[in-house]
Amino acid sequence: MPPTVDTAELGRLLRAGPFHLALRAALAARGLPLHRVQHRLAAQGIKVGVTSLSYWQQGARRPRHPESLRAVTALERILELPEGSLLRLLTDPEPGSGPARPPTRSYRALLRTGRTVERLLDGMDLPPDGGLHSVGHHERVRIGPAGELRVRESQQIVRAHRDGVDRYLAVHHGDPGCDVSRMRVTAYENCRTGRVRCHPEAGLVVAELLFDARLRRGDTHVFGYGIEDGTGARSREYVRGFSYAGGQYMLQVSFDEAALPVRCRRFVRGTPEAARTGLVDLTPSGRHRAVHLVEQSVRRGILGIAWDWD
Repeated sequence: MPPTVDTAELGRLLRAGPFHLALRAALAARGLPLHRVQHRLAAQGIKVGVTSLSYWQQGARRPRHPESLRAVTALERILELPEGSLLRLLTDPEPGSGPARPPTRSYRALLRTGRTVERLLDGMDLPPDGGLHSVGHHERVRIGPAGELRVRESQQIVRAHRDGVDRYLAVHHGDPGCDVSRMRVTAYENCRTGRVRCHPEAGLVVAELLFDARLRRGDTHVFGYGIEDGTGARSREYVRGFSYAGGQYMLQVSFDEAALPVRCRRFVRGTPEAARTGLVDLTPSGRHRAVHLVEQSVRRGILGIAWDWD
């Protein structure tokens, strides 16, 4: 028996929006599961994944591209809605774009391989905005006996700035000569590994870390993961790009006794091509052979530690 939906409430949502709630109410009113909706769209020559339909009704993603807008028009017919009733709602401001959502920067503004990252994400059918910003991030990087980046481990606290967020995207960029097929992503705490996509030429790995529950706007989540590498040439720096301002960040880089640098420095960059600025010398502790930085409230941009071998 299909769920009972107040027709007056459906009418109100079709008039006032937002789009995702109107779509959700219309689907419930007709009692149509998403896989059946997908089949009906496919019968009309329109290819839309069940994941995309799910994101649309959650408010995690809005139809934007011509094929997606064509699908919305077909949905109006499938769900027996007035012509243009859903399409009209897509001209309204996107929900959740108020003060609770911090200003962001794209991958292209933070990584030399940013365009490649975005192409990998497009192929994973994910929303362009991850819906999370960092409250606290502790990251540890270990450098091996040949100077190679062996592993990076992250412990993160994130806050959702929209409803329905259930995953985090980890991006790892290996050093020159790395072999992405030998890298390994491991979920340590409060998450599990989902899809992993690689780009061998760019030395890129993009991994989904899935949460056990969907977060609501304002919810926080703590999780940990690691990426084993050890496949590239001698590493000379480790950087972290920040899409959002705010939140604490701690980076520790530890070195093997067989490969100790002669100099370490903290630095910032505005863009991947910009020169390093804000240089501060860091002295490795003798016993632990490690340097670190702590930023109490990060700014959008790039922050890292560089080191010289000779």
